[in-house]
Amino acid sequence: MHPNAHVPVPRATAWDRAVITVLGGAGCALSYDALQQMAVAIHVRPALTYLFPAVIDGFIAYGIRALLVLRTAPFRARLYIWTLFTTATAASIWANALHAIRLNQQTHTTGLHLGDTTVGILSTLAPLALAGAVHLHILITRHDAPAAQVPVHRPTETPPSSDSAPETEEPPTQDAEAEADPSSGQPPVEHARAEEQPSAIPDESVRRIGRPPSAELDELLALARPVFVAHENPTRAVVRDHVHAAGHTIAEDRLTQVMTALRREQHGR
Repeated sequence: MHPNAHVPVPRATAWDRAVITVLGGAGCALSYDALQQMAVAIHVRPALTYLFPAVIDGFIAYGIRALLVLRTAPFRARLYIWTLFTTATAASIWANALHAIRLNQQTHTTGLHLGDTTVGILSTLAPLALAGAVHLHILITRHDAPAAQVPVHRPTETPPSSDSAPETEEPPTQDAEAEADPSSGQPPVEHARAEEQPSAIPDESVRRIGRPPSAELDELLALARPVFVAHENPTRAVVRDHVHAAGHTIAEDRLTQVMTALRREQHGR
């Protein structure tokens, strides 16, 4: 038995997601105000200044959706999404810092007056809060992905015993009587049926043992691939339970094929 089999794993709740959403929304609002003033400074029309922060912070806010959808995509696609996300975050931080420093240089007050470096660093907290909230949401979603489907152990179907229900003998038909009577002039029934359906009797060398598989190999790979994404080294039991939870059966040899193929894909990335 696995040593951590009975250790409860903490899961994210709706309260956790609500806190992350509030933090990201507050950071987006503060960053939006600074970026809109920067849009005025770069001579964007007043009626269109709201689009400038939407473009920059929009990539940060929507980056979570793209990262979740493409979490199993090839490395190049995921690298492209991360590049857009990182570039938008860096541009938002730089614009917020520049906005705060320039305003601080033009403001002369008799009260508390901070230096340009302090003002610039503090102004980056808003875009960092937005980017951090997005990253936390990604981590929580990936952590809870395997727990979305709880493995359900279904009882194994046992074939009916031959002693449970006695078989009733059918009365002999005319074909059976003709087979038993050699003087009827008709060929035996078994030979006639064998000539009509020569392929009805399967070859013993190619006869398959056990129940037929409920899913093809490609479908089983698609079912087990999210487990390999969520876990660095999943066990055979985890993959088997995940396939059973989807309503399919999997034999040990087919499970070995799935584990080998997915590990080859994981090392090839």
